[in-house]
Amino acid sequence: MKWLPQYFRRLQALLLRRGRTRQDAEDLIQEAFLRMQEYCERGGTVEKPEHFLVRTVLRLAINARRDEHRELYVDQDVDELTLLIDTNPSPDEVLAADECLKGMEHALQAVSQRTRDIFFMHRVDGLSYAQIARQKRMSISAIEKHIARALAALADIKDLT
Repeated sequence: MKWLPQYFRRLQALLLRRGRTRQDAEDLIQEAFLRMQEYCERGGTVEKPEHFLVRTVLRLAINARRDEHRELYVDQDVDELTLLIDTNPSPDEVLAADECLKGMEHALQAVSQRTRDIFFMHRVDGLSYAQIARQKRMSISAIEKHIARALAALADIKDLT
């Protein structure tokens, strides 16, 4: 088996490039060779031993890395973990949201009361343009123009920030 040292050096170099220590690399390579031998003893044939060994040693390295950091994994349901997460916004987020709302309020004060009402009927109450048009006894085109005015006023505050 003159090919063993050649494969060993290649596999070792591969594992060292991936951050494994020399000792870990030797252990993983030995395990890969054992698995290939067991596979062959069970009647399997390996046409490309280097490919088999590379694939096996990489999978073993991934498993070993995962096992080294077992403490990073939790055996709890995700629903139980939500109790650990603070879902409240940070003070910076609260301040930014307040400033954004004040800017929106100021921008909407610049449009007519009717435009504000129509905008809120659409965005807050979820009414369609046709439903608002029936309630206000206006055309759908007029409703579209009011919504466009409100959106333009809001877009102007975004340009200022």
